[in-house]
Formats: sequence, structure tokens, C-alpha cells
Amino acid sequence: MNKTIRRASVFCLLMVLALLVRATWVQGYEAKALADDEHNRRKTIARYAQPLGDIIVAGSPVTGSKGTAGGDLRYKRTYTHGELYAAVTGYSSQAYGATQLEGIYGDVLDGTDDRLKNPKDLLTGEQATPGDVLTTIDPDVQKAAYEALGDDKGAAVAMDPRTGRILGMVSTPSYDPSKISGTADGEAWKALLEDEDKPLVNRALRQPLAPGSTFKLVVAAAALENGLYGSVDEPTDSPDPYTLPNTATVLRNENASAPCENATLRTALQYSCNNVFAKAAVDLGQEKVKEMADAFGFDTEKLDVPVRAAKSVYPTGMDEAQTALTGIGQFEVTATPLQMAMVTSALANGGESAAPHMVSRVTDGDGTALEETGDGEGKRVVEESTAKQLRSAMVTVVEEGTGANARIPGAEVGGKTGTAQNGVDNGNTPYAWFTSYAKDRESGEEVAVAVIVEDSGSARSEVSGNGLAAPVARKMMKAALER
Repeated sequence: MNKTIRRASVFCLLMVLALLVRATWVQGYEAKALADDEHNRRKTIARYAQPLGDIIVAGSPVTGSKGTAGGDLRYKRTYTHGELYAAVTGYSSQAYGATQLEGIYGDVLDGTDDRLKNPKDLLTGEQATPGDVLTTIDPDVQKAAYEALGDDKGAAVAMDPRTGRILGMVSTPSYDPSKISGTADGEAWKALLEDEDKPLVNRALRQPLAPGSTFKLVVAAAALENGLYGSVDEPTDSPDPYTLPNTATVLRNENASAPCENATLRTALQYSCNNVFAKAAVDLGQEKVKEMADAFGFDTEKLDVPVRAAKSVYPTGMDEAQTALTGIGQFEVTATPLQMAMVTSALANGGESAAPHMVSRVTDGDGTALEETGDGEGKRVVEESTAKQLRSAMVTVVEEGTGANARIPGAEVGGKTGTAQNGVDNGNTPYAWFTSYAKDRESGEEVAVAVIVEDSGSARSEVSGNGLAAPVARKMMKAALER
């Protein structure tokens, strides 16, 4: 063999070896990544090759599957009361992927999760029987929230303060996931994307907005925890009206005749006195207010329930005037309904915050638990005495103040209203907030709720937390106490 032929042979051998190494690498190391790639058609075919597992509410599935007319996708997702539960389930679409619980537990629901497979399935790669996802949602609470919000744009969350179980989660306007579950639903999908009200956005978790006066609960907690005031009944040092520090801007109260000058924290919550909480935020300083807000859950990067909630924010780097505005839940303070429900839940639970969650168990096809979410002890946010005082003041808000529409006979109900400015110079319709807790005096059942109404179509003068949001909260709390 001459030199030229020998070199050509060696080169060809090296090329063959390179191809073998590459093939081995792809099959041995990149196979899973390729199989899991969202653009891999085989993954979609496998997902819809058999009926999917179900998302369960109170023992009954709110999802299902039905056979398709043809093609390589044999089944498609169906939903029972799809609009009612869309904020919980999300959607599973043959064309547009999956979101929320449908997306997070996709491998369990379609039978590809390795935990579902027996040794034979693991060896052969066969698809296992799908599993199910059991939620903590109470159907009566969910229905009460959905019907009470009606045509309003808004959201609501209810949770058990003792366990952190989310009992209800609604975002309106909603949508029916069944209408986008197939491959020929382009018009329905386009309509959802172009809808100015953004029905695909889960407002309960994913849209933080200015919390307005509901944030005064956080400032009041900081004032008590840091010794700025000894109790909710101690007079404060709060001029009325209050001029923002180093400015000529006068901060006034919504009710000009309210007894807000040097008011106690109880009276200030009862009448929602802006001057008291703006001054308190300045006196405390932004660091202490932020420390309190963060203890309640603000600024948490990864709050998973298990759907990830958007971060609620208490800002930094402010001057004193801006800090004053944060004291009334304005400037750059933002919160989701979930976050405000967490604030009230911690106060209702003696100052301890139980981790919120809306999935209790994930099972295989036989009902055996693959994972469970326990109702463990919460972390302490404020002292029990602080929580007790603030609950007492919140009861005053409902019994004698701005939260009268939340009253429930036979129950202790405490709450806080909020009307948050929206847009430059408050040029848009304000947001109506209400956050509250209720405890049945006989059964001991408890619930914490937060509601936001972004837009109800009401005249600007009719927008208030008590008028729009408190009635929604009341219906949710009543349903929860009757469990």
C-alpha cells in the first residue's frame, strides 16, 4: 500500500470513528434533552397518545380527555367548568403547550414521569398509566368568588390561615381551556391574545399592582414590632393634613371629617387615615418597613404554590417623601392578591405564616402518593401580641369603619379596605382592594381572603374597597366557614 492510499485509509477510519462517537454521544447523553425538547413532535404525540390523568377538586376531576377524529394525536384535553377553574388548572393544548398545573405536572398527567413506571417500563420505554393531581381547592369557595366577581376585571384568593391551603383562586375575565386544547383553535387563541383584558393572565398570582391602603396593615405591624407605638390604642404623632417631607405636597385623607389627627392605629385603620401611615413609614424608615414587608413575603423571588407567583415589591433607594407614599401602599409598592392574603393569613394565625399551596397530593394511576404537600408549621412573622392587636383593629374596621360590607353573622370578621391610585396622577380608574379574615365562633373554621377589582365599569366616584371588593370577600368567607 502506497503512502497516499494509507493516508486516505487512516483519514476515513478517523471519520468513521468520529461518527460513531457522535452517535454514541447523542444516544447516550443527549437523547433525553432531544426527547424533552418542546419542538419535538414525538413528545407531543406521546403526551396525547392516551387519556391524560386528571386534576382533582374535592374528589372530582375538573379535567378529562376525549378521542380525536384522526391524525397522530389520539386524545385531547377537556375541562369541566373550564372558566371557573382556569386560574387553577391552566390549559393543556396540542398546539400551544401547557400552563400552570397542567404544565408543572405534565409528565405525571401524561404518564412519562419515571416515578410512574415499573422496572419493565423503564427498560422498554413504555408509557405508564398517567397519574393525578389533587388540589386543595374548595369548590364552594371557588364558585362563590367566581360568581361574585362576575363581569368585573379582578382576582381573588382564599386560604386557610392554619395550613396554608389555598381554598379558592379566581381571575376574571376567565377563559375556557377546552376552546384552545386542540390543533385547529387558532381563531380562539388569537382572540385571547388580542383581548385587552388579558384573560390568559392569572391576576391572582401573576399581576402585582399597587395595594393601596391594604398595605397599612404591614406598616402598622412594623410600628408595633419596632416600638414606634406601644399599642393600637396609643395616640400617634400625626398632623392632619400631612405635608410630605422636603416638599410642598400635602397628603390629605379621603374623608376630610375623619378624626385622623394624632389618631391611634386602631382609629387610623378604621378611617384609613393616610397621614398616620405616611408619617409612620417616615418615622420607621424604609429599611424597617421593608424588613416587615419581606417578613410577610414581599420581595420573594421564588414563591411557588406550586405555580410561581410574581414577586410583590417593596422598593428601596427612596427619599423620605417617597417612603411616606409607600406607607399608604403607593409609589412603587406592588402586591398580588396572593401576597395580601398571606399578610392577613399570618395575622389571623397568631403571627405565623403558613406556606401557601394549592396541591395536596400527586398520585400514580393506582392512587399511591408520589408526593405530598404537608401543612407544616409556619414561620413567625410578628409576635402573637402584635397579631392579636391588629386583628382587634381589623374587627373595628368591619364593625365600625370602612369594611361594613364584609360582616358575617356568627363570625369574627376583620378586614382592611384599599383604593389604590392607578396611572399618572391617578388618571385611570382606581383599584378597589379588600383583605380580610373570618373565624366562625362555633366551629372554629377560619379563612383569609384578598380581593382586587381592577375595573367594574362603575363610575370613578363609586369605586371603593368596601363597595366593590368587600362583598366578594364576604361571599368567599361565608362559603369557607360553611365547609
